[in-house]
Amino acid sequence: MADGSTTDRGPGRWTYSALPERPHGTWPNGARLAVVVCVGIESYRFGDGHTEDVLPGTPAPDLVNTAWRDYGNRVGAFRLFDRLEALGIRPAVLLNTDAYDEAPAVLAAARRIGAEIVGHGASNSDSLAGRTEHDERGYLLDVAERIRVEEGAAPGGWSSPWLTHTPSTIDLLAETGYRYLLDLRLDDQPVWLTTRTEPLLAIPYAAELNDSSTMIGRQASAAEFAQMIVDEAAELHSAADQRPLVLSVVLHAFISGTPFRLRQVAQALEQVAALTGVWFATPAEIHAAVVSEPDLFPGTAARAEATR
Repeated sequence: MADGSTTDRGPGRWTYSALPERPHGTWPNGARLAVVVCVGIESYRFGDGHTEDVLPGTPAPDLVNTAWRDYGNRVGAFRLFDRLEALGIRPAVLLNTDAYDEAPAVLAAARRIGAEIVGHGASNSDSLAGRTEHDERGYLLDVAERIRVEEGAAPGGWSSPWLTHTPSTIDLLAETGYRYLLDLRLDDQPVWLTTRTEPLLAIPYAAELNDSSTMIGRQASAAEFAQMIVDEAAELHSAADQRPLVLSVVLHAFISGTPFRLRQVAQALEQVAALTGVWFATPAEIHAAVVSEPDLFPGTAARAEATR
């Protein structure tokens, strides 16, 4: 970006850039910190493929973990959406499209609060890993088409089930109409990724400010996770006095939608909302802001996208 480095990373998907050498500026309306709240609405096939478990090692038939996951689409999503709506937050729903058939009421609630639908595969029992390029292309297109049919427009964003990729994923996302990716946190600003066709924008996605990896994976308490949100927001808000930054919070309906976690998470987001210069944004809004400011987010990828 601004420092002109040509050192490829990722591999070869982005170049090194030092934050202190980048242009000064703000988000639209003078905002300093953009906050993206992602909510995973997920579907799992019973007894097949990948699962997220609160009690690992439960023998088949695993009704216990299945019930725990189903709680999100029966109860948790609605409570979580209600709390976000009360705070004026339009989330990015990372959607497994099988949920259209299994839990249509959840999608109706997401539409009611103005959530942005982001492609997240058909099922969270799936993975992109190991797919052929032909199969992966078809999978990405199928997800986009189902969302187009249900929502009236294809998704602009993608987040992979289990954050999995193949060597072709970044190229295929651009070729199948996706414009931005929510899988990577290599920076506190959006970063343009190189593909063999159009550039793809990586919007920061929290691998750690994530209820799955932190509260389930690392067994952090709800209070500890809430404090992580507050601390991350305070530090980034202070650091964003010269350059626009992004804070992402990743929640799942069956994790943060449970009552004891929901109360802590909602209180943390209330504290974030009380900061001055905070913009609760959807990924589509961040993408549009980046494209509209090629001097603030420089690079050939940004200029190419801005002139499309």
